Amino acid sequence: MIRNAIIAQELPPRAQLVENALAKKYSVSRTPIREALRRLETEGLVERIGSRMQVREYRPEEMLDLYEVRSFLEEAAAKTAALRHTDMDLMLIERAHQSMVDLKFEEATAAQLAAVNRTFHERIWAASHSAALLDLLDRILVHFIRYPGTTLSTPARWNQVLKEHEELVAAIRDRDADRAGRIASAHLEVAKNIRIEMYIDAQEIPAP
Repeated sequence: MIRNAIIAQELPPRAQLVENALAKKYSVSRTPIREALRRLETEGLVERIGSRMQVREYRPEEMLDLYEVRSFLEEAAAKTAALRHTDMDLMLIERAHQSMVDLKFEEATAAQLAAVNRTFHERIWAASHSAALLDLLDRILVHFIRYPGTTLSTPARWNQVLKEHEELVAAIRDRDADRAGRIASAHLEVAKNIRIEMYIDAQEIPAP
């Protein structure tokens, strides 16, 4: 419950997490709330400031670290998917890519763009048939969902993503693990740079 509220931005960064208030809101005792907050602290979604608990803020150094880790994991997933995918896996990956191609960018919301992109990546993760990779990628994805906006918000970037995804699908289809890994890594590097620009733009204070 609390985790979903954080991911959905219903509980924004720095929001205070008071056990009594949360227990009343969700109609439960304080015990499950306390246990949930401990788990969320372990996941890095909440933090303790003195005796208080709050939703963690976005930090630029954390963002860069997350992208580096995700790039490593996405590269590994792409390589493994290229080697291990079944015909059904490939069909699902191709279908997810086609859903992105068919989506009308000018009519789609940021949430819809992010959702179809996420589905495409999740199909590749599943095709790796690696429970460890799936678990790690699922965990790190939670942090990315929390970041405001999307790196897919311009037509130019969306079209570039479609091209990169098409190349990635081809590499997986050809069972070329090294090529798939390089494409996945480069894909995340571009996304990281766009996210950095978004962060910098958000920090700028308009001139009076």
